[in-house]
Amino acid sequence: MKVIDILNGKRRPFASFELVPPLKGSDASRLYQSLDPLMEFQPPFINITCHRDEIEYVPNADGTYTRMTLAKRPGTVAIVAAIMRRYPELEIVPHVICGGSSCSRVESELLDLHFLGLNNIMALRGDALPGQKHFIPEPDGFSHSSELVEMISNLNHGKYLDPTVTNGLATDFCIGVAGYPEKHFEAANLESDIQNLRKKVEAGAQYIVTQMFFDNEKFFQFEDLCRKAGIDVPIIPGLKPISSKKQIDLLPRSFHIDIPQELVSLMKKTKTTEEAYQAGIEWAIKQSQELLKHGVPAIHYYTMAKPDNVCQIVRAVF
Repeated sequence: MKVIDILNGKRRPFASFELVPPLKGSDASRLYQSLDPLMEFQPPFINITCHRDEIEYVPNADGTYTRMTLAKRPGTVAIVAAIMRRYPELEIVPHVICGGSSCSRVESELLDLHFLGLNNIMALRGDALPGQKHFIPEPDGFSHSSELVEMISNLNHGKYLDPTVTNGLATDFCIGVAGYPEKHFEAANLESDIQNLRKKVEAGAQYIVTQMFFDNEKFFQFEDLCRKAGIDVPIIPGLKPISSKKQIDLLPRSFHIDIPQELVSLMKKTKTTEEAYQAGIEWAIKQSQELLKHGVPAIHYYTMAKPDNVCQIVRAVF
């Protein structure tokens, strides 16, 4: 079932989850350790992140360096197949990114997912490589996620990149995209970022999942601005519980988000690792309850392959 149909058909809000594939060198059991506890909540769908190849410079004996391209996590198609084997009834939303891929390679990945029988895609631009000041597309790649959304929409109409393909089989993907309540760090301001989001919706995106945030007022403002801009698709808030004191400093640097002073003060008062962990859970519970009272259709939880705290939150909220 498509995510948009799930959203339109559910009478009550629900929780969905996002998983990170295990690092290369692990087997599927590591993936299932993250997924199995979440199945207690019968999620209508789960998201699987995608990670671009990384560039590393390996030192040689003569003092020079060799540039190597390394894939540190298994590919999306393999991860999806592994989950489908274990939970054939579970709807899976793989992330497909522009970064590190040509348009042709992205199209091939989408067709592989179509052959697996998937009907849902989360279309993302992806991050710049470490050390890059801004995102640099591949020579034959997409610069913006709106271009990726447009290509998926074309595939849904049987239109392929190869012009010699006539009467091509149409895919049937439901397309989700990302939104940023505190704006994407590359955008000039929140209003211009919302205009970029509108382009993705106009290209064919059917729902939005937000970046993590810790102040619900940021989400409420973002949602209001989206509606005023003519964006009328469902908007799902994305939450990640803070699990340690050090994340107060790490998360803003990594994800370009703000941590409310109330939460900072709360975390600094904790004296043990367990106290900090529980404080993060309590904050996420409070956030979730307020969002549900506001009327959101669902809440998407970023588990980061460690579902214990998310499980506690969902048990308390849903």
